[in-house]
Amino acid sequence: MPISVYAVKHKDTQVVSASRSGGVFTALSDLVLDQGGVVYGCVLDENLVARHVRACDRATRDKMRGSKYIQSSLGDSFKLVEADLASGIKVLFTGTSCQVAGLKAYLGRRYDNLLLVDIVCHGVPSPRVWREFVAWHEGRKGQKVVSADFRNKGVYGWAAHKESLFFEDGSRIDDKTFRNLFNSLLVQRPSCYECRYKSVEHPGDITIADYWGIEKAAPEFDDNKGVSLVLINSEAGATWFESAKAVVTWKATRLEDSMQPSLRGPYPRPDKRDEFWADMDRMKFMGIAKKYGGYGLKNDVVSKIKGYLKKGV
Repeated sequence: MPISVYAVKHKDTQVVSASRSGGVFTALSDLVLDQGGVVYGCVLDENLVARHVRACDRATRDKMRGSKYIQSSLGDSFKLVEADLASGIKVLFTGTSCQVAGLKAYLGRRYDNLLLVDIVCHGVPSPRVWREFVAWHEGRKGQKVVSADFRNKGVYGWAAHKESLFFEDGSRIDDKTFRNLFNSLLVQRPSCYECRYKSVEHPGDITIADYWGIEKAAPEFDDNKGVSLVLINSEAGATWFESAKAVVTWKATRLEDSMQPSLRGPYPRPDKRDEFWADMDRMKFMGIAKKYGGYGLKNDVVSKIKGYLKKGV
């Protein structure tokens, strides 16, 4: 069980704007970097592949900000973390709870110079679905997607979830198709339906998330710009967070007011999951987008309404 629970927002509004939620990851990782340490986290590379990388500067660390709703490739990061720890370097490792638990099992013991930060996870979607979603838009546009924002907070606000794809010519497409597939739970890994970390117990020293339910837990933080939920799970986590308090606005909150679905239990396996994956093998992505992603639904409804109005219905 968490030692304590907080609502957190970085005092620097630019950090909040650049972060997915309230900027607590930046506050914690700044502490590590300022002590000559390194940070491991997920970035979206030039090929729009999610990968864990090692950062010893703020510019690389900043690429770790924001949500990536796809499975991250860990590569050799566990070996690199172990080597850094053996050298006495302070290390912050952040990832999903299963990745953090995997690192702990790999290391086999506790290190005083290691801070583990896990994120509250809805479930890890298949990289294949993301690749085909991007390729579908590239084919329709006739251009390469050069970057992506999985939740465009700057345009739509913190509470919204809509993917923005940016093309070579500087144009942007906003689409809810991947969001809808993600929320349908059809695209998650099979292990996600049995995840032991869909609870209030996590392997990280600190667990962070979007603070859904902030309007009840701490309404004064609710400005649609982003708030972090922070669960302190160990004495080491409490010590690091105490140091981070200098650059954040925080409020102790009640766990019972913070219980979003991913803290209550794993999501059920959808009945149509097998059908979805069979369709992925036989259908073009446009068909997947329409059948499962809600693509074209709004336009179809609007067209019908306009038709009724013209007919005087």
